[in-house]
Amino acid sequence: MKTWTSEHVFDHSWETVMTAVMQKSPNPMNPGVVGVNVLNRLVDPSGKLHGHRLLSTERGLLSIVKRLTAAARSKNNVQEHSVDPVEKAMELKSTNISFTSMVSVDETLMYKPHPQDPETTIWTQEAIITLKGVSLQSHLERLMASTISSSASKDGEAMEWGIHKLNAEIEELTASARGSTRTPVAAAAFA
Repeated sequence: MKTWTSEHVFDHSWETVMTAVMQKSPNPMNPGVVGVNVLNRLVDPSGKLHGHRLLSTERGLLSIVKRLTAAARSKNNVQEHSVDPVEKAMELKSTNISFTSMVSVDETLMYKPHPQDPETTIWTQEAIITLKGVSLQSHLERLMASTISSSASKDGEAMEWGIHKLNAEIEELTASARGSTRTPVAAAAFA
């Protein structure tokens, strides 16, 4: 078993980061996620959002794991549960549901306002990697941790891309709303 952890601070509010998290996949920075299906989503009486999504990915398997599993493709399905408490903390827990007889990756991501600067958001990530019945298990677990680390870097870039895209959409909508409110006034002036 190998545990990998990471931490990143986004220079954006928690609300902005949460909107980007919900719209993160697919994205051009990390095209490994090829499908996202929402299986269930509900808000409980306390105001917490609970979601159950199924992600289809084409990443995360080392070539040696593909050979050991005789997989022609690297498609992997990941089941993800999320909880979004009212107190501004979002926790995503995911685990792979493909190739579980050989490899298990349990990942937890947490997004919270930074304790020293509530206008920024801290993102912590932990992955527990376990390979079963494979030679060179520790070595392969370290290689998978390295792959996860690389993916996390791309996920951070994807989040920044998503936030930039979201801000551009807001600016476009604002400009459009301003333009549409002027149109009737201008039309009335010419009538």
